[in-house]
Amino acid sequence: MSTAAATLYVVATPIGNLADLSPRAQEVLRSVAAICAEDTRHTGQLLSHFGIGKPLVALHDHNEEAMAQRLVARLLDGESLALVSDAGTPLVSDPGFRLVRAARAAGIKVSPVPGACAAIAALSVAGLPSDRFLFEGFLPAKGAARRERLQRLASETATLVFYESSHRIEESLADMAAAFGGDRPAVVARELTKLFETVLDGTLEQLLAKVQADDNQRKGEFVVMVQGAGDDEAGKIAEGRRLYAKLNEHLPPSTAARLAAELSGAPRKALYGQTGHD
Repeated sequence: MSTAAATLYVVATPIGNLADLSPRAQEVLRSVAAICAEDTRHTGQLLSHFGIGKPLVALHDHNEEAMAQRLVARLLDGESLALVSDAGTPLVSDPGFRLVRAARAAGIKVSPVPGACAAIAALSVAGLPSDRFLFEGFLPAKGAARRERLQRLASETATLVFYESSHRIEESLADMAAAFGGDRPAVVARELTKLFETVLDGTLEQLLAKVQADDNQRKGEFVVMVQGAGDDEAGKIAEGRRLYAKLNEHLPPSTAARLAAELSGAPRKALYGQTGHD
């Protein structure tokens, strides 16, 4: 395969199983002048496994703005480059969009080399509605900001897809159960394509209990998928609770509940029940 001059290839890499690096991806990585990587040591190990010896350029959140113009200059000089992340498809909760944007602005061809993506892989085996889904990536690390984000998503009807780390999986599931209701169907996919891959389903309350009961289920990398709110009464209640939480910061509980009920169409008693009033 001949690689066209001055092309930036965005190359997906395995999320765990090295056999998932496609033959086309291997050929592109062998053909380019250099490979831009989030972690050059990690990518170096991948390249070594396949016997690919190419110069590596570090490109991460802290240097991408400065490096983008240098890399665009190389592309304009006729050098083709590849962009990879530590695992999966670049730019999906990973650095790279500044380089892609700068290359496109300079009239340089940007071409995808598709492959593994943890979010899509997890969604394909979750058994949740996938005709519409909302990818939220990583939630905020701080509890208050995380809970606020989840409250905003409580009435979303599309399936929600999150990435989460082992350090926060338990807290995030607890916050999701509080924001969406413990009976909301969900799936937790852990260590996809790796030796200890697990895919757990159930309600958020059940999944939280499973994670709390098994240390192994708090290790690795996670994709959490939550079924969206229904268009029925459950969806109205979820939206009402979100509105109530915000209004209650500035108004008496009774007034906040009345306004939230009027705006959402949810029964006022359901909002009171959520907050302990009667």
